[in-house]
Amino acid sequence: MTLTFDASERFFEAAAEWAEQQMMDPEEAFEIKAEQALLEIEHLVSGAHEIEFETDAPTVSHHPSEELEAFLSKQAEATGLDESTLLKLHVDLYTRAFLRDDSERPPGTPPSGE
Repeated sequence: MTLTFDASERFFEAAAEWAEQQMMDPEEAFEIKAEQALLEIEHLVSGAHEIEFETDAPTVSHHPSEELEAFLSKQAEATGLDESTLLKLHVDLYTRAFLRDDSERPPGTPPSGE
């Protein structure tokens, strides 16, 4: 099974912020943010440390583990949403993971980007 969804505006904003923080190409940042979010989800559900996915902005395609597939299937039955939509919602929850939080910077340090 392959689950495919178009990234949300929230995802694009996080990828753009990641690109700026890491001084990298926005397309590369899009792929990295997709990998980070999908890996977090897979790890929580199946314990996986590797994932199979492709990106072609704005589209993300993921080949879920059997455990994640079963998890999303149960959620689909309970909610009436399809598995791809549910995966997109989960990805949106993790999309801002690994971004710096300027509230944790030392006193007197300018915010990032300044």
